[in-house]
Parts: sequence; C-alpha cells; structure tokens
Amino acid sequence: MAGSIIIADDESNITDVCRRYLEREGYEVRIAHNGAAALELWEERRADLLVLDLMMPRMDGWQVCEAVRQASDVPIIMLTARGEEPDRLLGLTMGADDYMTKPFSPRELVLRVKNILRRVGTSAAASNAFLPGAGGAQGAIAQSVREEIHFEGLSVYPDERRVIVGGTEAELTVKEFDLLLTLSEYPGRVYSRSQLLSLIWDTEFDGDTTTVTVHIRRLREKLEPIPSEPSWIKTVWGIGYKFEGKRQS
Repeated sequence: MAGSIIIADDESNITDVCRRYLEREGYEVRIAHNGAAALELWEERRADLLVLDLMMPRMDGWQVCEAVRQASDVPIIMLTARGEEPDRLLGLTMGADDYMTKPFSPRELVLRVKNILRRVGTSAAASNAFLPGAGGAQGAIAQSVREEIHFEGLSVYPDERRVIVGGTEAELTVKEFDLLLTLSEYPGRVYSRSQLLSLIWDTEFDGDTTTVTVHIRRLREKLEPIPSEPSWIKTVWGIGYKFEGKRQS
C-alpha cells in the first residue's frame, strides 16, 4: 500500500474520479462528503494525507484543517473552486501544504500527492535503514544519512524531520520543514520565490509565488523570537529569501 488518503468534497463526481486515480497508484482512499464526516474519518483512523475542499456543508475545509492542525502536521491539500487569492491565502495561513483550483486534472492531484508523500517517506526510509530486518549491514550502508544542521538556538534534523528552536521542538508542516531545510543547508545563499516554488512544490503554480510568501511568514511565526524582525530567515528585497547564521560543528 502506497499510503492512506482522506478526500473530503461534497461533489461525488470529483471524489469518485480522484479515488479511481489514486487507488490505481496503490493508495488506500476514504471518502467524506462533508467536513464533519471528514473529521470523523480522521479521528477514527489517521491518514497519511488529507485532500479538503474549502466549501463543504456542516464544516468547511478551513474548519477541518484548523481542527486537524491542533493535533497533527499531516500533509493537507486544499481544493478551491473560486481561485481567488484571499481563499488561497486563508487556506495556507491555517496550515495547508498545497492547494489546487477547480477544475483540476486528477493526474495532477496524483502527482502532487506523490511529491508530498515522497518527501515524508524519504526521511522515514533513511531512519528505518538501520533497524533489524531492513536489509542488513549492506542495506544500511546503501542508505544515505543527511547531516544535522546546527546554529545557535536552532537545530535541524533532516532524517528525523525535526526542528529544535530555543530548546523546544517546533511543530512544522511538511512544506514548512522542506522550506526551512532548503534555506538552512546553505546559509547566505539567496533563493528567489520562483526557485523555492520549483524546489519545494515541484511546480510553477502558474507563476503565483504567494504560497512561498505565506509559508515564510508561518515559519517566522514558529521560529523567530520577533517574527517582524527575523534573525534567521531574511528577506532579500526584490529577489526572495536567504537564511542567515553561522553553522556550528
């Protein structure tokens, strides 16, 4: 089984098509046609990824996302029929990792699901490589282990997908962690928003870099003592962002 997914959308034609495409790729798919039912499915048995429509009866996608985020950093993809920037911004601000505007190609949904779960699964595979039954010594040697990244007051553990800031573990979503890792691996290197969009989201989003801006803001809120005066994630005006700090051995 490639992974488990909950799809919540009140349009049966959308959920039916998405289910067929995802099951064809080996995913276990559970369907909900309103927000409350989606939350019930989640509470009954956690999934590896959620696909939430923004506009649903009983509970909308924003409310479900907010409830799930209180207990988990599971990847969330938002679906919106409006395609308006305020809707996208709100979904991303509340913790969504990705968004898609209706109508969309189910093949594109499959691709985005694969990309997100691949990022999560890569670190898990590396961690499990040294466990008994994971291929023995040769299998362990074949697995690469990414170097831990330490700064004064901030540590990033790529293989565990953990971040410790000020002695406390930060709760980051998949995309937030990937964004921080990309920036912190090469302190001082400047990335444009388009570069980060391509590196982290594996897509151009039709040139819309809003999602990068929102994720940077969320990262600062979780990591920086004073988000409005960031000490680590700096804005390079007119270009993008860079990470500032001296790596410690």
